[in-house]
Amino acid sequence: MQTSTTTEISDRLHGLDALRGGALLLGVLLHASLAFFPQQTWIVHDESRSIGAAVIFYAIHLFRMTAFFLMAGLFAHMMLARKGWWSFARDRASRIAGPLAAFWTPVMAGIITALVWNAHVQGWVTPGAPPPPSPTYDWTNFPLTHLWFLWVLVIFYAATLILRAPFAMLDRGGAWGRVVDRLTGALVGPWTPVVLAVPLALAFWLDPTWVAFFAVPTPDEGLVPNAAALTGFGLAFGLGFLLDRRRDLLDRIAAWSPLLLAMAVGMGVAGWYLAGGPSLEPMAEPTLDKAVAAWSTAVAVYASALAATGLFLRFLSGRSAIRRYLADASYWVYIVHLPLVMLAQVWVQDWAGPWWVKLAGITLGVLALSLATYELAVRHTPLGKWLNGRRVPWRKPRPPAAQPLPAE
Repeated sequence: MQTSTTTEISDRLHGLDALRGGALLLGVLLHASLAFFPQQTWIVHDESRSIGAAVIFYAIHLFRMTAFFLMAGLFAHMMLARKGWWSFARDRASRIAGPLAAFWTPVMAGIITALVWNAHVQGWVTPGAPPPPSPTYDWTNFPLTHLWFLWVLVIFYAATLILRAPFAMLDRGGAWGRVVDRLTGALVGPWTPVVLAVPLALAFWLDPTWVAFFAVPTPDEGLVPNAAALTGFGLAFGLGFLLDRRRDLLDRIAAWSPLLLAMAVGMGVAGWYLAGGPSLEPMAEPTLDKAVAAWSTAVAVYASALAATGLFLRFLSGRSAIRRYLADASYWVYIVHLPLVMLAQVWVQDWAGPWWVKLAGITLGVLALSLATYELAVRHTPLGKWLNGRRVPWRKPRPPAAQPLPAE
């Protein structure tokens, strides 16, 4: 199916670059906040705790990954239209599946190092005692860590390529594509979160392990993602895929972003209240209370992701060297940040001081270290070309020397 928008597919959406960079910064803050919850949530439980840390986590987690999958779907269609299916498959295998395979082991090693250090700090290790048995893993509980995002992307990309053939056959004359574009236009508006929330709320309601506070459950264990994650993130990916065919609808999302933001705040607050605040108790029984909590949370997930997308497109759509740099660095920071956050949490957990000072210190410190390693070891090296699709030279090439004018 060919894009039907009048906007050239080569146009860069600087607002989405800004959203990608902003979500990067918030991801470090999100994981850093886990150590400061009032109750034990994370392997590290800091001496300084506050409900404020849980509020920060909830607000970020509600929209962040859904917005990422929305952008991923849009860029997937753009790349397919530009490169064709074979080049698309090679590019995604190299830049998504490849880093997942290459970086899983060092990331896991860093996480294990933080866990072992924390065990020693907490006195859980008895000198001379035999080590505990190593856990056993299979396809049902394989630890994907925070790199689960790449694994789910691989699944969605594979599904895209598989579904492409029958849709291409249906769209030989372009009629099917025009129908899809009209349906997309009818879908996009302030009612979009309500429509998309129906299947996601049902997935929440049917899941006996669903913890409402965590909204879409993170599929970080096992090679088959949970139904709620496949539903919630899959719908966002699909919507983004369709939006690239109708780039004009991005202006509609931007125009409706204040209303979408109000919807996100209202339904997000309702979801927090119905979840019992930062409660970690699953809502096991499919009751009416669970149905209301599932509906409120599902609407909040999509309203917040669309609001963030629209606001960034509306107010940050201009060119910015800083935002472009952060967008380029986001992939590397995403890969390396979690072990660094955990190590920093272990280091400062017994320090005196308010929780928000330590949270800010961890976040800024990890960001500084991650960006420094990106600049020194990634951006200007073959690794940068692998991750970002381009290698930035250390120095800008000199402009060509002016040629003398020919004699009269």
